[in-house]
Amino acid sequence: MTVSVANKRSRTSHHGGRASRGFSLLELMIVVVVIAILAGIAMTRYEDSMVRSRRATASACMLEAAQFMERFYTTNLRYHQTVTGVAVALPALTCANDLRGHYTIALNAVAAQTYTIRATPQGRQAAKDTKCGNLSMNQAGTKSASGTAGDCFK
Repeated sequence: MTVSVANKRSRTSHHGGRASRGFSLLELMIVVVVIAILAGIAMTRYEDSMVRSRRATASACMLEAAQFMERFYTTNLRYHQTVTGVAVALPALTCANDLRGHYTIALNAVAAQTYTIRATPQGRQAAKDTKCGNLSMNQAGTKSASGTAGDCFK
């Protein structure tokens, strides 16, 4: 049985006479595994970045609420109520739209000379941000977190 030259050419590539072939299943699976590992690392980094970004936004939103409270005090000479006796309430903060579903910003404790603003994580933020937990700030500008991390306000 002889093999013709034309038939032999159809089975070989034009480069060096070796038979051309595609990727093996093993090679393809190795590439898929490497891509999956890289995607897993990238997603973890992305989620960590989003948690830190939302926490920084919550901190900035607490500052906006504190500015409101200081303006309120300047007008009423107390934090807890107006001169006519109406209790203080935070206005609709513009930053709260960015935090919807991730943090709630609220007055936690208000007295005539003191207040505390608390940012409480919600949903995925609460699940992912276990190091910092609730953020709070008082009238003196003292910031604290219910978690164990020391850099929650960066």
